[in-house]
Amino acid sequence: MSADRPQPTLDPAGDAEDRMVAMHSDPRFLDLKRRLTSFVFPMSLAFLVWYLLYVVMSVYARGVMSTVLFGDVNVALVFGVLQFVTTFGIAILYSRYAGRRLDPLADDLRAELTRAGSRTTTRGGRA
Repeated sequence: MSADRPQPTLDPAGDAEDRMVAMHSDPRFLDLKRRLTSFVFPMSLAFLVWYLLYVVMSVYARGVMSTVLFGDVNVALVFGVLQFVTTFGIAILYSRYAGRRLDPLADDLRAELTRAGSRTTTRGGRA
């Protein structure tokens, strides 16, 4: 039966996979994940609540949503436009947050994984 099983090979890709798996327990990687989730979950929740408020008010508060503010513009139209404004606002906030708090740490981790990979392949005589 052991003859049917393929033998493990020591290729650079496998070594890279081992390094990436090991990186998952690195405190810096865990900090990166924590930073990401500390932004993404609250923003997602806030936007979901905001969106559901719009939907619920459109269904159950038609009188409020059909209130004319000026000309042909009513509260529902303003809410709808604000959904787009909120989406772009969150995207801009995330971009700034990522550039300041996520990208530098992610770049350091990626560089470390890349350096370790290039040392492994050069040591083995392969470039």
